[in-house]
Amino acid sequence: MYGVDGAGDDEPLFRPYAVTGGRSEPRYHLAMETLVSSMSIPDDEMALLTPEQEAIMQLCRTFRSVAEISALLRVPLGVARVLVADMSDEGLVRLHQPHLSEGQPDLNMLERVLSGLRRL
Repeated sequence: MYGVDGAGDDEPLFRPYAVTGGRSEPRYHLAMETLVSSMSIPDDEMALLTPEQEAIMQLCRTFRSVAEISALLRVPLGVARVLVADMSDEGLVRLHQPHLSEGQPDLNMLERVLSGLRRL
């Protein structure tokens, strides 16, 4: 999401909140450890996606946490949450919310998130 021409690597190509309509929070709670996977869609529908949506679809061919998406796209966490939640509402991605039982996190989910963060 940032310039790649060498001279402006730290300059954003857009104001991050412009792609969310100024929203910094999704319409519902979306934890940063929520795992996201992309759905299969036809190529003609893929052509209609925004660049941000297309990037998320590519990243989420394998499970990614919302935090990973934020880091890899180099956008604030709030922006990533809004984009992912909107895409979920449109049926583009599937959310895999952590299931907390008796207040304890799912260890398998935490291991997947940790593994993903190590790959960064």
